[in-house]
Amino acid sequence: MINKILIANRGEIAARVIRTCKKLGIETVAVYSEADQKAPFVSMADESFLLGPPRVQESYLDTEKIMPIAKKSGADAIHPGYGFLSENGSFAEMCEQAGIRFIGPSADVMEKMGSKIAAREAMEKAGVPVVPGTDGAVASSDEAIEIARDIGYPIMLKASAGGGGIGMQVVNTDQELIKAFESNSKRARTFFGDGAMFMEKKLDHARHIEIQLLADSHGNAIHLFERECSIQRRNQKVVEEAPSSFISDETRQRMGETAVKAAKALGYVSAGTIEFLVDEQENFYFLEMNTRIQVEHPVTEEITGLDIVEEQIRIAEGKELSIRQSDVKIDGHAIEVRIYAEDPETFFPSPGHISAFELPDGEHIRNEAAVTDGYDVTPYYDPMIGKLIVKGADRSEAISLLKEALLTYKVEGIKTNIPMLKTVADHEQFKNGNTTTAFVETYYLPMIQTN
Repeated sequence: MINKILIANRGEIAARVIRTCKKLGIETVAVYSEADQKAPFVSMADESFLLGPPRVQESYLDTEKIMPIAKKSGADAIHPGYGFLSENGSFAEMCEQAGIRFIGPSADVMEKMGSKIAAREAMEKAGVPVVPGTDGAVASSDEAIEIARDIGYPIMLKASAGGGGIGMQVVNTDQELIKAFESNSKRARTFFGDGAMFMEKKLDHARHIEIQLLADSHGNAIHLFERECSIQRRNQKVVEEAPSSFISDETRQRMGETAVKAAKALGYVSAGTIEFLVDEQENFYFLEMNTRIQVEHPVTEEITGLDIVEEQIRIAEGKELSIRQSDVKIDGHAIEVRIYAEDPETFFPSPGHISAFELPDGEHIRNEAAVTDGYDVTPYYDPMIGKLIVKGADRSEAISLLKEALLTYKVEGIKTNIPMLKTVADHEQFKNGNTTTAFVETYYLPMIQTN
């Protein structure tokens, strides 16, 4: 049994984990930076400890500070949330050596999936289709040009390490590739300590659809159906929904079975997500695997009735999954939008003082907030300040509820992307389900440029 969990994270995901722990009667420990000392999650926890200055290297990424706090507090498990240390195999090993359970997969699986190149190779061995591209790292921009001409432009240049769209860029010409290769490799080295780059053919009119997985240490693995995450800006998701309105029941079943097969081939244990690109003919190709809980997990919880954090904890305790595949059913339709402190036209971050903050309320409306009224949004972290999740009997009802909720979502003192989300929710192409990865560039940006 797990009795006390340290949450090695911040913001809404820290608060989210704390809520489930309270439900289960598990004590919680929060760690926070100087910039987050007034954040809601800090006071929600049973205990809280200051890590250090705002910079992540001196706080949320500093394992030499986190581990002693875990031992001092008597925590017998650590939940890493998403981002930060959540996919750091060395940290998982550190926890194991200290006799503290890491709520996530094993370090070796994490390391393998943390490299997009190694993950691609592993998926090919498991029989999962992959996008046409390079088999390994590309050594130079000259080699990249040769490969790009063979694959055919446009191509997607990607950093092997990391995520969140960092080191990723669409390239259409040789000249663009020369410039992009060096800049993205340098950026990846800065953020992840690894500048290795690879390339894949860019699929036109593709959709970003992912499968949520749960797997225990007893050999059981199931999927919780799919999430459609195609509406993105800067290669980062903004709107997510479940189930997808695009794929057929047959494709849904094949994607789920393929993801489960891959998880079992990896010996995967915990919650995880396999992301796919799906073309217009519903052919799907492996994109990446996230060996952690996802930002968008609430939409899956809403349509399945499951608590994914609770399942993570059960699995970490060595228990079998509480359900079997035949028990998982889709109930209704859920949509999540990410609320960012950013300019809705340029997408640049907009830190500052929140002078007023009010959340929408009502049946089938769920809020995951990282801030409160009077909170100061700093420039040190990702600008997401909350998530709004709605559920309807069907997609049309969910969209109507989303539009109503956005009208009453109040954030004053800083710019947010709420105007953008209102525009998307009201767009005919969104209502019709035409939500490809090019949605923002094709429909949203032209609208604001002409206004």
